Amino acid sequence: MTEQNHALIAGRYQLVERIGQGGMGRVWRGLDQQLFGREVAVKEILFPPGMDEADRESLLRRFTGEARAAVTLSHPGVITVHDVVEHHGAPVIVMELVRGQSLAAAIRSQGRLPVRRVAEIGAAVLDALAEAHGARIVHRDIKPDNVLLAKDRVVLTDFGIAHLADATTKLSHSGIVIGTPQYMPPEQLDGKRPTPANDLWALGATLYHAVEGHPPFEAEGLHALAVAVFTRPHRPPVHAGPLAPLLDALLTKDPAERVGAAEAAEMLGAVLGSAPSPADLARGRGPAPEAEPDHGAGPEPSSDPQEAPSPDAAVEPSAVPTMPKQAPSPTPSVPTPTVPDASSAGAGATVPDASGPGGGSAHRTVPDRPTAPPVVVTPDEQPHTLGATAPSDRPDRAPDGRRGLTRRSAVLGTALAVLASGSLLTWSLTRDDDPQGGGAGGSGPAASSVTVRIGVDAPLSGGLSAMGAGVRHSAELAVRTANSTGHVPGVIFELTAVDDEADPAKGAANAARFVSDDRLVGVVGPLNSTVARTMVPALSRAGVVNVSPGNTDPALTLGPDWATGTRGRPYSTYFRTVGTDVDQGPFAARFLHTAGKTRLYVVDDASPHGTAVTSGLTATWRKLGGTVVGTEQVDPAERDFAGLALRVRSSGAEAVYFGGYYDTAAPLSQQLKRAGLTIPLMGGDGIFDQAYLTGNPQADGDLTTQIGAPATGSAAGRDFLARYEKAGYAQPPGWYGPYAYDATWALIEAVKSVAKSQGGTLAGDTRAELPRAVAQLAFDGVTGRVAFDKDGDPVSRPLTVYRVDAGSWKPVTTGASTP
Repeated sequence: MTEQNHALIAGRYQLVERIGQGGMGRVWRGLDQQLFGREVAVKEILFPPGMDEADRESLLRRFTGEARAAVTLSHPGVITVHDVVEHHGAPVIVMELVRGQSLAAAIRSQGRLPVRRVAEIGAAVLDALAEAHGARIVHRDIKPDNVLLAKDRVVLTDFGIAHLADATTKLSHSGIVIGTPQYMPPEQLDGKRPTPANDLWALGATLYHAVEGHPPFEAEGLHALAVAVFTRPHRPPVHAGPLAPLLDALLTKDPAERVGAAEAAEMLGAVLGSAPSPADLARGRGPAPEAEPDHGAGPEPSSDPQEAPSPDAAVEPSAVPTMPKQAPSPTPSVPTPTVPDASSAGAGATVPDASGPGGGSAHRTVPDRPTAPPVVVTPDEQPHTLGATAPSDRPDRAPDGRRGLTRRSAVLGTALAVLASGSLLTWSLTRDDDPQGGGAGGSGPAASSVTVRIGVDAPLSGGLSAMGAGVRHSAELAVRTANSTGHVPGVIFELTAVDDEADPAKGAANAARFVSDDRLVGVVGPLNSTVARTMVPALSRAGVVNVSPGNTDPALTLGPDWATGTRGRPYSTYFRTVGTDVDQGPFAARFLHTAGKTRLYVVDDASPHGTAVTSGLTATWRKLGGTVVGTEQVDPAERDFAGLALRVRSSGAEAVYFGGYYDTAAPLSQQLKRAGLTIPLMGGDGIFDQAYLTGNPQADGDLTTQIGAPATGSAAGRDFLARYEKAGYAQPPGWYGPYAYDATWALIEAVKSVAKSQGGTLAGDTRAELPRAVAQLAFDGVTGRVAFDKDGDPVSRPLTVYRVDAGSWKPVTTGASTP
């Protein structure tokens, strides 16, 4: 089709002017002659060069069928497809014509966009995707070019083009790669069957580009880019603020661990509930962040209607579109749609707005530590808060008892950068009868106490819910103890516990909730190291201190290259009350050597935990003069170890050390015994679970190391257990309960230290002060002396060896992590 002949398509659609062209299509403004000259966008699909006739016919049949399926979608956030026809053997899509610009064009003209605006766009696109995924349609090509912005709509376009790109990639013999790798997840680049998780990654990459001003991955050439997407983490976002946890969760490489649509919507709701709107800023209710771009009008469109944009050019609107002013909701509603940017290779059609300015998959069930909805625990007393800290026009609790995700900051105009690092409130701790008492910031009535919130993240549902309940209840016991004894004068502590289900994506969502809570000063948890890998970076970027009672991944405190001897603390706000996998291997090696063993067979499952404990064990074992008679790495899903058992028997090993988890270790132990071996299998705390013993009647004599010491071994520990039992909790504290109590008490002591240093006043930088205060702590806890080294690890790191005796784990010895 050309501008000269102004073809009539399908005897109905009259082409008027070309408004865009790219590698996959050419877009025209047209008139529907059968509907009184209604304006439409007509997209002509361009076949890749070198495609033979058979492939063209196959592609045409597939594309036409799938594009017609997209016609069935009816949603304000999805471009309306009116018709799919053929013209000269090529497919043509007829769509609504929407006046506006693409997100890509907005980024090119304005630079990176404000956090709130990006969250609004993300909510709109996510809602549109939910509609498509509900109809079993996967877009496969979400990118800024395919997100259209009008004055009152955000629209996702090019479902048909996405199908076409997928098909031509497989059918073309020309060597041309079709698609947009900067926004494609690893599994899509690998050619796997598309799933909704593909679109969620692409949405994350698109929002990342919008808020940061560049894609999450950039490299010279397609191969280098693919390698980066497959093997490297995305660049940490710098300008995303409270959006950062969502971006991290969406850009998770494993689709099974990627955040789902419902959780992503919750996280966007939290961002929209905490970020000041442009209207708030315009009313002077808070300073606009300095880093955000100016929101003036975009460049004027070309006055020559025959001048088509180049493939990389953007058709700009006459004014930058804005979203309608509406109150945020926990699950963000989607603003209505637009048409694709005509300049995009695969986009629909967008034309300048002449009207002027406008307003999951199954997860691996084995935890990385052996073995409900958000819960809010409040003290018995009704807390009194200072005027500026609790606006009277919003309740602190949702009707169902859950804390609302969209609660605005106490001062609505607080800039996002400040929100991320803490509240600007000053809390007076003076008594009512103090003649010098003042209100918040010295401007309100005095109050007898203030409420400080501590968050708890733990698996409160799922297979680890019993352990999670022990963590939550132990933290609650610490808070109740502090409140009942008045441990910090003038402060009432409140606990907010949320469920992560031992799911890394849930951890990222929970981090967003914590960050947006302006009265929260710190977080206890998470329990699992895999959850910590998504939660800790997000909390650290926001300056929120967290103390974990269960993470043992060395990389969290020593950096990702700790095993090579290059150590550096990556997160200054992260601490833990337990030791790490670095300690377990050497401790096990010393125990086996003392027990008279000299020949050891070492096996691991290639997991971070497994390789960490075996590397430490092997190095110490050889220093002690022991011999490693064999090493092997197994698939964690493997259950047939008959061949391995024979190799162990022929090696003359006196013990087998296994680095991994109980679901793999249990069948290995069984098959070693069946092969006639009477030697023990020893592992790290990954096998310390009752499930290791279930169905493994010959496990007697097997050994494990466990981080920490039993609570029954000290007077303080026994006192804790007695108080826990007296409190009447249904679930026992478990192994990690005492460490959760001490983690919570560390935050309580830190608040006390900050208040004391400020003369009885918690100033607006309480969040920022707390990491330093935690780092300087030293007190006697229920697990022993609590203090932290320069990396955030506990100074005292005892370990315990357990042996299976009569089908139960029994403690053998407890000692220090270093000899």
